[in-house]
Amino acid sequence: MAKIKGPRRPKAQTPKGFRDYFGAEVSARKAMLDKIAEVYHRYGFDALETSAVETVEALGKFLPDVDRPNEGVFAWQEDEDWLALRYDLTAPLARVAAQYRQDLPTPYRRFAMGPVWRNEKPGPGRFRQFYQCDADTVGAASVAADAEICAMLADALESVGIARGDYVIRVNNRKVLNGVMEVAGILDPEDPSKFEAERGIVLRAIDKFDRLGVDGVRALLGEGRKDESGDFTKGAGLGGAQAEQIMKFVSANDLVSFELERVAQTVSSRGGDANDLFKASWIRDPSDLALQKSLGATISVDQISTKIYNSFVLDFLSDLVSGSLVGSEGVEELEQIASLLAAQGYGPDRIIIDPSVVRGLGYYTGPVFEAELTFEITDEKGRPRQFGSVAGGGRYDDLVKRFTGQAVPATGVSIGVDRLLAALDAKGKGPAKAQGPVVVTVMDRARMADYMALVNELRQAGIRAEMYLGNPKNFGNQLKYADKRESPVAIIMGEDEAARGVVQVKDLILGAQIAADASVEEWKAQSQQVEVLRGDMVATVREILARYA
Repeated sequence: MAKIKGPRRPKAQTPKGFRDYFGAEVSARKAMLDKIAEVYHRYGFDALETSAVETVEALGKFLPDVDRPNEGVFAWQEDEDWLALRYDLTAPLARVAAQYRQDLPTPYRRFAMGPVWRNEKPGPGRFRQFYQCDADTVGAASVAADAEICAMLADALESVGIARGDYVIRVNNRKVLNGVMEVAGILDPEDPSKFEAERGIVLRAIDKFDRLGVDGVRALLGEGRKDESGDFTKGAGLGGAQAEQIMKFVSANDLVSFELERVAQTVSSRGGDANDLFKASWIRDPSDLALQKSLGATISVDQISTKIYNSFVLDFLSDLVSGSLVGSEGVEELEQIASLLAAQGYGPDRIIIDPSVVRGLGYYTGPVFEAELTFEITDEKGRPRQFGSVAGGGRYDDLVKRFTGQAVPATGVSIGVDRLLAALDAKGKGPAKAQGPVVVTVMDRARMADYMALVNELRQAGIRAEMYLGNPKNFGNQLKYADKRESPVAIIMGEDEAARGVVQVKDLILGAQIAADASVEEWKAQSQQVEVLRGDMVATVREILARYA
């Protein structure tokens, strides 16, 4: 007779694209988010916690694939409605701002922190569930709201241990790029649908600048580009003058840096110094280029007062969009942001105007910003590279319009929690190794109440503590348990100690150090265990813990 098989046991494994977080990781994340929340609260932002589930209808334009509502998100149908785990924290804000618009103040400042879910193909470091940390202002049309977000982001980064000089917040404006494309002849303000396909190719090309470089982007602006595999990508088909206009925008940072070098060297040749750059607007004649080339010494941009960097970028962009109303409006908004930030002490050493920031420009309607960490790390192949972006955002003024039919201005930022935690670890500023609880060992089952009383004394004194709850028969196993828990101290009280009103306090950290490094003579000379009166137990434990704080 065939043996009847029992029910199949489930596999003890995490679903693909998900991961588990244990004590130290959870504590590190909470500690970091608490510091960021403190900054947001100081700026007047209120916490908001929304449901993890939203209707697909509410997600709307935030869905990665509108035609297939269960693609890209974890969705299911319930009666006539499709429901989904939230894809981000922006869509819930849109719904809340519309649903409670009569009750909420205008503008409404809110921050939100929590997990989001994306039904996408997982990969190295790319999970289907991850944390986001957002802050948004809804109902403020003034770019002062954008400037405030940038300043708050800088303060948040510094609050968690990212030092000045190790980060920069880059600010751009969608309107400036619109102005560039208008001047290039591929945007008609009277008919925005005209040249839509060409603009899409241009946007995608600009977004690939870091990967493709100048030549690759220029090829995509023209007839197209063939990659190393031989695949051909059709280009935007722009003429030479049109492409040159776009390339000036793409190469703005290099061109501005060149201009700064030129002016710095010219001022130096005339006996001035870096401070004279504030008065150097008269040095604009191209003939000065010959003077620059004749100079033997090179003055690095790093030696130039950073206070003028933004003004040079704004001058460059203003010339680039000359003749475009929307472009000039974008430059003016960037000037206002730079001015408002400078008035608070946030200069180009922390926040700069940077035309290279493109952050999904089809989604944003005005200023966009990105926080980049500038220090070097080593990749998996041992090569040095910069850490890169940890936060980004911008202005999106169609946030609530889908619900109410009325345009509602909004701006916000999202911090990549996992990336910021990884950055802190790379800088050696991650959380200290978590210390386990004090363990009260069990020597006599008949004295369980006494052991519980010891644990309670420690807890009431604010000391993390627990009683051993396993089989107490083998005392060695209790100490092994304490080691696995990374406990700093063990409390021991047998029948003799109980009769004399004392306890043994064992310094487990010192014990481990002695076992690893000390000679026999040193081991004998050092005491890792002391006997104290029961009334002195708490004070003794505090003294030991203070050594390793």
